[in-house]
Amino acid sequence: MAKTDETARIYSGQAAADRAGSQPVGPNQAEAARPRPAGSELVRSPQPLPADDRLTVFLAGSIDMGGSADWQAQFARELADEGVVLLNPRREDWNPAWKPVAEEPEFRRQVEWELAALQRADVIAMYLAPGSQAPISLLELGLHAGSGKVLLACPDGFWRKGNVDIVAQRYGIPRYDTLPALVQAVRARLAELRQARAR
Repeated sequence: MAKTDETARIYSGQAAADRAGSQPVGPNQAEAARPRPAGSELVRSPQPLPADDRLTVFLAGSIDMGGSADWQAQFARELADEGVVLLNPRREDWNPAWKPVAEEPEFRRQVEWELAALQRADVIAMYLAPGSQAPISLLELGLHAGSGKVLLACPDGFWRKGNVDIVAQRYGIPRYDTLPALVQAVRARLAELRQARAR
């Protein structure tokens, strides 16, 4: 199968459904056999934000002008079967020649998209990768520290880990040691939000 076809299946949730359908269901697999939501939708900056009421997850954290590993892609694959909107600020057409000033149209467009997406999100999954600096993510952490929406992974080796840990402790932000642990925490939070909506 071509890579593009597999990617389409991942984001439609079809790959997860295929895997689930190929496994025998035993008594300990009742949870796995329950119907899953439709596939997640990945929305990248500067695409318009969906106007419906699906749960949304903003993928905040290390990008460093494209210098950090693309952890957002891995995260999106892991949540492909959750039926949520994944808001990814990592812009495929980013041009480093754009000046980081308010008068630069594309720079302004990026910043305004991120601000709107953060506000729209039900969950902010923030990963601050070892070896990165992510100053904009630190700004976003400050803006949303008290919102109750942030779930945070900041492993050893992040530039200002001490500052991050102290802010997280002050505002009661849940912290995780690894990206996989953050993924599981986001899944759990989404389940809680669905239950709250169903009441």
